[in-house]
Amino acid sequence: MYRIFLVEDDRGIAEAIAAQTALWDMETVCAKDFRRVMAEFTECAPQLVLLDISLPFYDGYHWCREIRSVSRVPVIFISSAADNLNIVMAMNMGADDFIAKPFDQSVLMAKINALLRRTYDFGGTLPVLEHRGALLNTGDGTLVYEGEKLELTKNEYRILLALMQSKGKIVSREKLMELLWESDEFVDDNTLTVNVGRLRKKLDGLGLRDFIVTRHGVGYLVG
Repeated sequence: MYRIFLVEDDRGIAEAIAAQTALWDMETVCAKDFRRVMAEFTECAPQLVLLDISLPFYDGYHWCREIRSVSRVPVIFISSAADNLNIVMAMNMGADDFIAKPFDQSVLMAKINALLRRTYDFGGTLPVLEHRGALLNTGDGTLVYEGEKLELTKNEYRILLALMQSKGKIVSREKLMELLWESDEFVDDNTLTVNVGRLRKKLDGLGLRDFIVTRHGVGYLVG
């Protein structure tokens, strides 16, 4: 089932879209706190975003920029401000399509389905994993925290991905060493310790202290 994140402050429109997408076996999660759109976006982990331009606190362009800083998830603007300038601005911000209000529900669904097919039938998903406000982009292997982007080595990315995918659970040292073997490098217990140590230093420098917790003799988890 595809999950859609809808950022629309008109409750009537939001409910109508949610009802229509449900008929197509899609789940629509509507933004509730328009100050915390990015937090809700990461919690939702959607396959597509529908975004209005005129919103409380920050406009849709702001949130499109924020989303594009961490994800390549498809974004469709839906807005009554459908003049050429706004359409051009939306596309330049990274949107994939623009639908003018008022719109026909069948046209909306046709565009949603077409964009989902193009993105996921050929490209696969690019989810963003979140923990303590840190966003791990599985598309380009970077970590973003409070607007700062951290470049990771392949081994650092593999370690962090395994830990964040198993949030709340311990990942054994043996499992992590198996993952690092995929890099075609010789990996032993000391190699893992060195990689975890370097990753910790990078996370500390980003302000994420104690992000990786050691369970001696067992493994690691994100804290």
